[in-house]
Amino acid sequence: MEQKIQIVDTTLRDGSHAVRHSFTEEQVSAIAAGLDRCHVPLIELSHGDGLGGSSYTYGFSKRDEFLLLKAAAKQIKNGKLTVLLLPGIGTIEDLKKAHDSGAKAVRVATHVTEADVSAQHIEAARKLGMMTVGFLMMTHMAEPEVIAEEAKKMEGYGADYINLADSAGFLLPEDVAARVKAVKEAVRIPVGFHAHNNLNLAIANSLAAVEAGAQYIDATLRGLGAGAGNTQIEVLAGVLKRKGLDTGLDFYGLMDLAERSVEPLMQRPQTVDNGSLMLGYAGVYSSFLLHVYDAAKKYDLDPRDIMIELGKRRMVGGQEDMILSVAYQLKKQAG
Repeated sequence: MEQKIQIVDTTLRDGSHAVRHSFTEEQVSAIAAGLDRCHVPLIELSHGDGLGGSSYTYGFSKRDEFLLLKAAAKQIKNGKLTVLLLPGIGTIEDLKKAHDSGAKAVRVATHVTEADVSAQHIEAARKLGMMTVGFLMMTHMAEPEVIAEEAKKMEGYGADYINLADSAGFLLPEDVAARVKAVKEAVRIPVGFHAHNNLNLAIANSLAAVEAGAQYIDATLRGLGAGAGNTQIEVLAGVLKRKGLDTGLDFYGLMDLAERSVEPLMQRPQTVDNGSLMLGYAGVYSSFLLHVYDAAKKYDLDPRDIMIELGKRRMVGGQEDMILSVAYQLKKQAG
């Protein structure tokens, strides 16, 4: 019997980037309730950069994230309300407060070669009785065998599964398959995958992950997310259904929820525009996109030039404050 594919919806977390962290209690209540009715097992909600991300550096949330968590928790009857935590941005105190606000699962995210910084946070989450996930970001920046070693660390700390993120939307399907296979061979716990659509490969890469053995796949309603967005959950549900794979999702229900509750909130279409394409091409963290646009406007630069430079410098999530500095340096060089 084939393993059921578990879909993790991140509309209310990664999608927060695309709406400049403007979700309200009413909006998250409607979306969370709809996702729960559609049998989504894990529903992730927090600032786009995780717990504690509301700041000058990452962008302020319109509403306090713990109020949003409490609103969503009231609506989720079957699935698990999930949060993202990046050590160095979010703290263990934030995690405890999220748990008190109704979160039942946490995904502890680090740069792909820095799994060791997740140890305390994974341990704290386990003590709280939360489902705990080790989340490795920017996986295009390391070879499969390196990623496998980092995944083994997170397994040792107590993670329930390992999630691999193509945070820049840079990977090709064969790259995804190689990384998933390497981690599956290295650990005894399940493996998941998180795609960005900057090269228009989110569905293809998600399928490659499934075919390589991934059991958890991230997706969002209408593909809402940083850059060109994420794997579109209603499309993924249809594609996996066509392939005869069991997800347990309500295909029609997801389509209706995307149309009625998410599309009206979108500030721009989740298309592969020039900026998103350059993120994927240059290997730049997807949540940098709006920050790059702001810097390009401030210094009258082509945002594509900024992204090429960010890619050359191999800048990673958490370095958003450096984007203005890079833009300033490019402006000075241009005279």
